[in-house]
Amino acid sequence: MQCAFLQKYFQSNSESISNGICIILALVSVKLYTSFDFNCPCLPQYNKLYSLGVMIVPPIILFFLGVLVNRHTGVMMDEWMRPIGERSKNPAVVKYLFSAMIQRALLAPMVWILVTLLDGKIFICAFSISSVGLKLHGPNCLWFLSSGMPNNTGLDLIRIMAKVPCKEDSIFRNSSFRKAVSRYIRCYSQAVGWSILLLLILLGALGRLIKPCFDDHATFLQTRYWSNYLDVEQKLFDETCVLHARDFARKCVVQFFEDMREDTILRLPHPPSIRCYREEEEDEEEERLHGITKQEQVDQLLNKWYYAKPELDVTRIAYRPRACVTWEDQDGKTLYSDV
Repeated sequence: MQCAFLQKYFQSNSESISNGICIILALVSVKLYTSFDFNCPCLPQYNKLYSLGVMIVPPIILFFLGVLVNRHTGVMMDEWMRPIGERSKNPAVVKYLFSAMIQRALLAPMVWILVTLLDGKIFICAFSISSVGLKLHGPNCLWFLSSGMPNNTGLDLIRIMAKVPCKEDSIFRNSSFRKAVSRYIRCYSQAVGWSILLLLILLGALGRLIKPCFDDHATFLQTRYWSNYLDVEQKLFDETCVLHARDFARKCVVQFFEDMREDTILRLPHPPSIRCYREEEEDEEEERLHGITKQEQVDQLLNKWYYAKPELDVTRIAYRPRACVTWEDQDGKTLYSDV
């Protein structure tokens, strides 16, 4: 029941599909992080560089992946780059599509960053040799070092602190110092993560509450309507092109075989039902072709669609005359009429 409801929701429109794709990317980012075996180099010159790379590079990849799979990206670029033709451009629609694309593309990167901060391993590797770790217990830090390690290690304080993320290192055997430093830095990491999450929630709530006070809701509805219209229009055009291409290809193949057929014709009686069915099928195919029967006509149609899209006025086809049926008896009395 719930799966069917979710499937119906995500198939309702492109906005729902985009939301579903973004949620899937966010879940994939969490799965990637949990399955990723993070190993800190434990070297002073590489710890921070490697950790920041793991924290920044995957979100960048997820962001561009979110932009790539978002349908609003293609619709926005088509509307922004197309010639004006017979239809004027609406900058508000392009701005709305750009904003929707950025918001959805940022979901997966933010989830990755929050998960890494709440977990704390990358933060410990990056800042174990910084002042955050060295300030632990103040003057008692050296006492913990000397009490937990042999005196003949020959390592300075910076190199020792760089090995804090490596719990299997022999210099921290039977020492509580590494655990104390890790807990201290993990607290900072989780505090930063929860603070960012709280800030994002507050910004979203404030945006919801304050936006109606400054924006015209009618203008927003118009912008949203025409952004959805552009998406639906492109879908319908693609579907119509697919149907036309299928019927066009079928006509070409049938015409080829008809031309290659031998001159001798086998004459057999043709049942009327099959003749009527074939005529109906041909009429349906002709309707799908819309009179476009040559390559030059197809190229001209596609060229006109891009360079001179039709104006947003369907009065001519919406109010075209239709046939009305009226049934009368022998005396001229109306029995039924759909006028």
